[in-house]
Amino acid sequence: MNRYPVWKYVLIAVALLLGALYTAPNYFGESPALQVTTGKTTMQVNSDTTTRVVEALKRAGVQSTQIALEGSGSSSSVRARFATTDAQFKAKLALERDMNRDPADPDYIVTVNLVKNTPVWMQKVGALPMNLGLDLRGGVHFLLQVDAKAVMETRMKGIQASARSQLRDENVRHAGIERVGNTVQIRFRDEATRAKAEQVLSGKLADLQYAESADGTDALLGVTLKPAALKSTIEEGVKQNIMTLSKRINELGVSEPIIQQQGVDRIVVQLPGVQDVAHAKDIIGRTATLELRLVDNSVVPGTETTAAIPLNSELFTEGRGAPVVLSKDVILTGDYISRATASFDQNQQAAVSIDLNGDGGRRIREATRDNVGKRMAILLKEKGKYNVLSAPTIQSELGSTFQITGMGNAQNAAELALLLRAGALSAPMEFVEERVVGPQLGAENISRGLFSTVYGFIAIAIFMIIYYQLFGFFSVIALAANLLFLLALLSMMQATLTLPGIAAIALALGMAIDANVLINERIREELRGGATPQAAIAEGFNRAWATILDSNVTTLIVGLALLVFGSGAVRGFAVVHCLGILTSMFSAVFVSRGVVNLWYGRKKKLGKIAIGTVWTPGLPVAKK
Repeated sequence: MNRYPVWKYVLIAVALLLGALYTAPNYFGESPALQVTTGKTTMQVNSDTTTRVVEALKRAGVQSTQIALEGSGSSSSVRARFATTDAQFKAKLALERDMNRDPADPDYIVTVNLVKNTPVWMQKVGALPMNLGLDLRGGVHFLLQVDAKAVMETRMKGIQASARSQLRDENVRHAGIERVGNTVQIRFRDEATRAKAEQVLSGKLADLQYAESADGTDALLGVTLKPAALKSTIEEGVKQNIMTLSKRINELGVSEPIIQQQGVDRIVVQLPGVQDVAHAKDIIGRTATLELRLVDNSVVPGTETTAAIPLNSELFTEGRGAPVVLSKDVILTGDYISRATASFDQNQQAAVSIDLNGDGGRRIREATRDNVGKRMAILLKEKGKYNVLSAPTIQSELGSTFQITGMGNAQNAAELALLLRAGALSAPMEFVEERVVGPQLGAENISRGLFSTVYGFIAIAIFMIIYYQLFGFFSVIALAANLLFLLALLSMMQATLTLPGIAAIALALGMAIDANVLINERIREELRGGATPQAAIAEGFNRAWATILDSNVTTLIVGLALLVFGSGAVRGFAVVHCLGILTSMFSAVFVSRGVVNLWYGRKKKLGKIAIGTVWTPGLPVAKK
């Protein structure tokens, strides 16, 4: 009656072993480490960087436990582990001194952080520790304000270039196009031409609104964004910045960064485990912006004064392709590039192959159609400065897929491809707020959360064993299994544990023991009704299951609502809460009954069971 088949015991054993395996990485702790990443977008971290790190530490007499190159491409870094924090900070000073030519403009950024001590064989099977949130591990919190004016400026530059291109394609002559604030003002010699131009532009550019005016004998057409398009432009700018920040923050080695929008034009960035605020701000603020512009061949740099440069052009003096005079009209920015890879042209010379999205393909065709034989420059804007990466000649009309040739060597091609893939900030940002949560405070929060959970578990265990005797002990075993399964699932999912998550774990323990109380009381009820011990065990588990299922499903619905509609700490609580409900149902019913069956199931003549005092109304107390 109360016997499990062997396969059920095997299932329980396998579940317990897997739970122990995936929970174990959380007990190995962390080691102090340094992460070396590139300080400039034009530089890469590779095996040569690893060698330089090793040599620098040898010269400084600092012993490291491990130095390895991690990641690939733009996210590659050199990670060095140390036995003590003293060695860690000595190494940091040595690496910053030896690897950077100019401390004010570092080639490499050396970041202090912590790395997990999980054994390699565990990592290979995916057994990794949970990530700790900002309130538990410590770290930095930034609130950034996106420059909405810069977003608008970029968009208006694009509208100005599109208007010029559309009017040229339709042979509509104008007397000049200029930007006045957030308005593109187009000048015409007569009203008929203005009306035709408005008809052409309104058919091609649907997000714009138009206003007619006059300036002496000239007819003016003012082009501005519609309110809905204006709002959408700012929202898209914020979203693009969030995506780009996600790529750049990988350089800090943060396991679980939080990057999310707050309000209309603000972004929250939380970096658990990072204590070096200056370096974190440098990484966030130096994301490069890419622009493609046509070279103005009417001026030869070096032969004319700055005053002789045309109004719609400007001189650039930094970078491999400088000095050069470029048009102020931006053909493309980095967000139009969907893929960029280093390759070779038909002459087996180093080149970069580029794929553009649909709108980017249209823009590049319009820009290059009438400019074959002229040069087009690729600009990188980093820390407020422009660098001319390359200024190749346009060989033919370009489309959505084309090659940039004349790169010189494969390394230059690889570097340019890396920059083109890196993405671009749609607008600069400023730091509105910054906070640092010290590791000591995080350790104190962990200690308090751990003690509250452990003391709660001990109190529950003492009560259950006193009140339900041996069955109480079985319930404690099931409760321990539930905690093991919950921690294992959180580790497997690489969830971020925060203080609300610890509260959810404590709540899961209470809900799990509640199911065992229902089972034990149901067994007592069957005994009071005169059932034999074996029959009481079987009926107690069977009849309690419906009640346990109903109560847990209703609670799970609330947890799912918090998960869907909540955010931040509420969402973290909901994840742990929902997982705790699922593991408690499995452990309280399946594991608990397995232990009971193992102990009592093979006893054919079972006279009594140790489940505490069975109270029968109107009769003397009976002990079973």
